[in-house]
Amino acid sequence: MTKLFIVIPCYNESEVLFETSKRLKEKFQELIKNQTVTDDSKIIFVDDGSNDNTWQIIEQLHKEYNLFSGCKLSRNRGHQNALLAGLFCAKGNCDAVISMDADLQDDINAIDRFVEEYEKGYEVVYGVRNKRKKDSAFKRITAEGFYKFMNFMGAEIIFNHADYRLLGSKALEGLFEFNEVNLFLRGLVPLVGYKSTKVYYDRNERFAGESKYPLKKMLSFAFDGLSSLSIKPIKMIIHLGSIFVLISVIILIYSLISYFSGNATSGWTSLIVSIWAIGGLNLIAIGIIGEYVGKVFLETKRRPRYIIEEYLK
Repeated sequence: MTKLFIVIPCYNESEVLFETSKRLKEKFQELIKNQTVTDDSKIIFVDDGSNDNTWQIIEQLHKEYNLFSGCKLSRNRGHQNALLAGLFCAKGNCDAVISMDADLQDDINAIDRFVEEYEKGYEVVYGVRNKRKKDSAFKRITAEGFYKFMNFMGAEIIFNHADYRLLGSKALEGLFEFNEVNLFLRGLVPLVGYKSTKVYYDRNERFAGESKYPLKKMLSFAFDGLSSLSIKPIKMIIHLGSIFVLISVIILIYSLISYFSGNATSGWTSLIVSIWAIGGLNLIAIGIIGEYVGKVFLETKRRPRYIIEEYLK
């Protein structure tokens, strides 16, 4: 049997926690009855600095059922850091840990298959969405485009995989060898290595509440992940700069030929367009380089990724 921990980051999830805990408790009772997991397995809810009564609900669940544990962060640190804090609490205390969201979009019935694959010898099991039928056309196109773009830019991530995954104890220990302050776990886990496989599942609608990742936040998350895992954007600036230099040389040659042949014409439009184009390119280049410099700055400060205020075992 496998001693299994589940880590669930929570930020203002008071609307879903009772239903989530109810369904997970039923699932664990089934797994324990079938002798799939041990009876000392745990579910860790991580309160990521919520400003509703999320932590009070977690405390109540912990008092009523030994199955539930709670980890309270000192302040909001973001989904990835909250997830890492929960994994830290699980490290050294279980055979395998599964991370999932609190909104019941991740199919809890896939847990059985996660454990089955782990018992076959896989240290990393990725939960991958079958299809995106329930998503709007815009969300489906942008989400799938995100995965393709990230891989094209050199960030090794699993297509249609979010943060629903199983990590064995070896993989979990390996993950904590990475000390980045700028976290993008979807890209870090493949770098850990070890034998891995995929479990496909259908993602459900959110049970209640609002998504914590609107478009603006998703775009920011995507760029953070890209700049944390790849330097290809900087290389692209070099290539783009080279192209502009080549174009300027061609324009210079054309201007000289026109001048000596007596066909020179004055044109403010082409001049202004060139100035704005090159100026815009320079600003974009400085911005991208500045983003990398900023990440280096944060990494060198070595600030803690999270601070655990309270842990209910």
